Amino acid sequence: MYCFSQYKPIVYDIIGAAMEVHRTLGHGLLEGIYAEALHIELCDRGIDNELEKEIECHYKSHKLEKKYRMDMVLGDVCVELKSVVELIPAHRAQLFNYLRLTKKPVGLLINFGSRRLEGERYVYVEEANECFLADREMNLLETDNDE
Repeated sequence: MYCFSQYKPIVYDIIGAAMEVHRTLGHGLLEGIYAEALHIELCDRGIDNELEKEIECHYKSHKLEKKYRMDMVLGDVCVELKSVVELIPAHRAQLFNYLRLTKKPVGLLINFGSRRLEGERYVYVEEANECFLADREMNLLETDNDE
C-alpha cells in the first residue's frame, strides 16, 4: 500500500555512520557530542546534513513565535538523537511531532546511551497523519499506533 523503500539507502548510510560514531566514542556521553560526531562522520562520507534545524510552527494562518529544533535533518529524513539508558514513548512522540510538522516521510530515533547502538525507523503517512514503525526494508510493521 505505502512504499518507503526508496529511503532504504539513506537510512542505511545514516545508521552505518551512527554505528561508526558509537564504535569510536562508546556509549553514555552527552547527546551533543554524538550529534556533532555524527554530523562530522556524515560529512566525511559526503552526506549533506543539517544540525539543530529549526521548524516553524503555525496555528491556522498564524506563524507562532515558538519553534521546534530537530537534532538533524538529511533531505526527507528527520533524525532524533538520544543518549539514554532506555528509550521511552516520549522520545518517539518527539520524533513523531517533527515528522507531522515537517511532513517528512522518514524519521530515525537513534540512541547512543546503551552498550549497543539502538535505532528505530519510522515512516509518516500524511493521509492518516500517523507515524508507523518500519523494518530494515522500510516496510510498515505497525498499522495501529498508540504513541
